[in-house]
Amino acid sequence: MEFTLSPLGDAAIIIELGKMIENNTHENVQHVFSYFDQHSPDWLIECIPAFTTVTLIYDPIKASRVNRDSYPYQIVSEYISETMKTLDKVQSESGRTVLIPVCYGGELGPDLEFVAEHNKLSPEEVISIHSDSEYLVYMIGFAPGFPYIGGMSEKIAAPRISSPRLKIPAGSVGIAGSQTGIYPIETPGGWQLIGQTPLKLFQPERKSPSLLKAGDVIRFKPISYDQFLEEKEKMI
Repeated sequence: MEFTLSPLGDAAIIIELGKMIENNTHENVQHVFSYFDQHSPDWLIECIPAFTTVTLIYDPIKASRVNRDSYPYQIVSEYISETMKTLDKVQSESGRTVLIPVCYGGELGPDLEFVAEHNKLSPEEVISIHSDSEYLVYMIGFAPGFPYIGGMSEKIAAPRISSPRLKIPAGSVGIAGSQTGIYPIETPGGWQLIGQTPLKLFQPERKSPSLLKAGDVIRFKPISYDQFLEEKEKMI
């Protein structure tokens, strides 16, 4: 497994595993993240997976206790380099498949008509294409619990809106370029909104606040407005 190391400030190190967003790189990212998440040295504070990297945040004081004649970054980078030689023998867990119910169009998806017209499709065709695919969660970022999702068909790609909205309701499902995403909390944003899920993607009071995590596979399931209200009521 090829990789490069680089410092991020004085208490973090980036393991870069590729340059392109692709499945092989994603698998390597999950592989490395899973290992360090399950085999944490005393100095390791947190592991953060991204599209092509894994960032390790460490405690410089604890790291320096390993060898007081070396700098913390040198100690950590040498440990990572030696560990990476053995990772091909380690199996990481496969992601879950998560079904996300979505009520498309109407007041919950005000931009569905635009996405359809932009791609010379009917709204029903956009819904069918969007809900007929499997999507991979590459990383969580931008906002708490926000999944960066790959796998959307280019047939329903659409540009961001010209003037971002100041408030997008939590659960809104949007499209920007060739990506689709779900807003986990109310936040400003510029994606084309095509629907909304009644599920809560981010609940800070839970032990695992984010419903989704990197490596998960998502499928969207169309539901009616009445079903949306019923499921929404259960979430309260």
